[in-house]
Parts: sequence; structure tokens; C-alpha cells
Amino acid sequence: MQIVMAIIKPFKLDEVRDALTGIGVQGLTVTEVKGYGRQKGHTEIYRGAEYAVSFLPKLKIEVAVASEAVDKVVEAIAAAAKTGQIGDGKIFVYQIEQAVRIRTGETDTDAL
Repeated sequence: MQIVMAIIKPFKLDEVRDALTGIGVQGLTVTEVKGYGRQKGHTEIYRGAEYAVSFLPKLKIEVAVASEAVDKVVEAIAAAAKTGQIGDGKIFVYQIEQAVRIRTGETDTDAL
């Protein structure tokens, strides 16, 4: 079992969710986050004054999947979230040692 975590632009959420649903992903977690990558934020003008926006709004999506499905999930997220512009985001994959469904007591892949 693995978790696929993706940091994406907020307006791409619906496309990513539809892509994941299309390949059979049953659940995901979305968190509003702020951060920056290589673009290091940007400057904006508000009421004539210029100010720096160091942390940009992003969404963090986390999906727990069986190890066999990781490549399909990564490909689906990458294709749906891509705009070709700077700041499209990143995808990270890491291991899950154990999973338990609280309601039923199912464990590991049965709990996903």
C-alpha cells in the first residue's frame, strides 16, 4: 500500500477528481495549503501599492492505494493537473505500513 500525495493548483481539483474516479479510486483527502516552489511567489499590486506574495494557494490531495495501482494514479493526476505553466505542482509517493478501517476493523488493502 502506498499514499500518493499531489500538490496542485486549486482550479484543477475537479479535473483531477474526475480522472481519479475514472480509474476506480474510491476516496481521497483534499487540504488547502500554501507554499512555493521554484517560482518563489510573485508580486501583486493592490490599491496602487506593490507587495510580495510569498506563499501561493495550492491544494494537497492524498490518495491511499494498493501498490499495483500507484502508476495509474500518478499518471492520472499528472495528466489532469498539467497546465504547462510554472507552479503546476508535484507528486510524491510513500509507503503505508498499516491501514485500519475504524468502522469494520478491516486492515491493510481491505481497509482502502
